[in-house]
Parts: sequence; structure tokens; C-alpha cells
Amino acid sequence: MVGVGIYVKNSPAAVALYQSAFDAELGYHVLNEDGTYFHSSLSRYGEPFLSVVEAKGNTYAEIHPIELGVEFDSREKLERAFSMLSEGGRVDMGIRELPWSPCAATVIDRYGVRWFLSLPQYQPADDWSPENFE
Repeated sequence: MVGVGIYVKNSPAAVALYQSAFDAELGYHVLNEDGTYFHSSLSRYGEPFLSVVEAKGNTYAEIHPIELGVEFDSREKLERAFSMLSEGGRVDMGIRELPWSPCAATVIDRYGVRWFLSLPQYQPADDWSPENFE
């Protein structure tokens, strides 16, 4: 399954629009200090539907506002896909651990498609906040 993430300006308004337009429910989310979304998960009929993130200050996100996410069942498979997609492309975030995944990476392939590759994700610790994120 491929997940869809979008980077927008005025993420609170975008989340409200998408909730109404698609009968979506806001699930796990983290707010930035200014009330915009560092991350938001929307679902439809109990299934993941869309992730919405504030794009401010992120040039890659403004150029590539749509990100396709693929979850892998092993680090080896993730590394293989990362290597192939990076060839002739551009690495946005190298393979690393994140507060919500033991292994993840972001790459824009040679065709301009932005990919978020990860091992199974989970919610970060309750005391985690975007201000702690590098």
C-alpha cells in the first residue's frame, strides 16, 4: 500500500477542508507552536487516508508538495529501494531513525516524485514535540 502525504501552507484550514470534503476523521496529530500541523493523520472508514503537514520554510515541500509513502518489512528492502530511487535523484533525508519509525528516509527520484520510505511506524513518546526534532 502507498500512503499519501501533502505539504501545504495553512495546514489547519487544509485539514478542516479535507475532513469535510472526504468525511475524514483526524487521528494522531502533532501541532507546531504556532498551531499549524507538524503532522496530522486523516482516515476514512477506519483506514489511513492522508497525512497533512505544514510546508513553511521547507523549500523541497513547496516544490514537491505531494509525498508518497511506502512501508517496508525489512531494513534491507528499504535500503534497496532508497539506493535505486536515489540514483539520479536527490536525497532529502538520508536513512535514519525517527521518533516514529526505527528507520526512514525521504528521496526525490529522477522523475521528480517525492518518496517517504519507512519501516513500520508508531506514535512517538507522549512527551515528544516538534521543537525537539532536528
